[in-house]
Amino acid sequence: MLSVTRTPEGVPHTPAGSVQVVQMTLLGLPYALLNAGPNVRPNEAYSLQVYTDTQAETDRYWDAIVRNGGEAIMCGWCKDAWGFRWQITPRLLMDALAHPDPAASARAQAAMMGRRKIDIAGIEAALRGPK
Repeated sequence: MLSVTRTPEGVPHTPAGSVQVVQMTLLGLPYALLNAGPNVRPNEAYSLQVYTDTQAETDRYWDAIVRNGGEAIMCGWCKDAWGFRWQITPRLLMDALAHPDPAASARAQAAMMGRRKIDIAGIEAALRGPK
């Protein structure tokens, strides 16, 4: 966390001293988080995407979110305990979806659609195609 700004006295409907802004770095990217109050809720129009290189890394991020009050959603998405959506995405999946062979890309898409947490071995198998 880089800094925390607290609400001063006199802000309507907000207790003085409550967290107003947090500036932080998450996975090397800068973020400013604004506390807009209890009437502004996270929604599905925004998600954080985390790229992973291995199944162990994918599992670690996914499990940290889902097992701590979160919720598993389809296609590599999950929701944390505060209602924010995350996409825990193996880089291999993004490469597979952009594969130059349309049939391989379609198989990867189908493999992704049938999963909650992305399984890298399943994506690799989809790229190889039927035996």
